[in-house]
Amino acid sequence: MITCDQHDYIEIACTFRYPIKITTKQGAIIECIALDTKLNKNRSECMKVDIKGDECLVVINDILTLEVSIENPHFQTVSFN
Repeated sequence: MITCDQHDYIEIACTFRYPIKITTKQGAIIECIALDTKLNKNRSECMKVDIKGDECLVVINDILTLEVSIENPHFQTVSFN
């Protein structure tokens, strides 16, 4: 489970549709654009992302790090460990 502060970073990334790099706890690296938060069919909270034109869901509890790929005034990297 993530903290409220960590969830705020996800919301910021989605609000500004930042290009991001997600590293999952399983070691996968996903380069994408943050779009929104959404529940999947198992009712797990996810981050909806755009990967080269395809919308996908990434389970938020599976995220290890979230890195914004451009300069911005909000944050650069956040860890979810």
